[in-house]
Amino acid sequence: QVLLVESGGGLVEAGGSLRLSCVASGRSFDRSILGWFRQAPGREREFVAAIRSVDGTTDYLDSVEGRFTISRDKAKNTVYLEMNSLKPEDTAVYYCASQTKDYGAINYKENRYDVWGQGTQVTVSG
Repeated sequence: QVLLVESGGGLVEAGGSLRLSCVASGRSFDRSILGWFRQAPGREREFVAAIRSVDGTTDYLDSVEGRFTISRDKAKNTVYLEMNSLKPEDTAVYYCASQTKDYGAINYKENRYDVWGQGTQVTVSG
């Protein structure tokens, strides 16, 4: 069974930091794209960041560029999202996702990602 399990969410004050983790299991993700999406109340789910396993290429939502960093530990089959300078508008459920087949570039559309985690809540007060 292919699984993605997120952790690390919580409540933090504006300006604070959190690190989300996503552990992948069930198969190799060495040729996948691993990404993070988020969904705020009353809004559609949106792309946040992604990393290509084959070469480490990353891409970010404009509003998080410079504040969030996505990284991957292949040995632990884990992808991280380091979030700094958090703002109240970052409040959302954050989902880890995997695009099994890498077509050569990071895709922002959620329908390209075929494995999803259950989500972890991030709440930024202030």
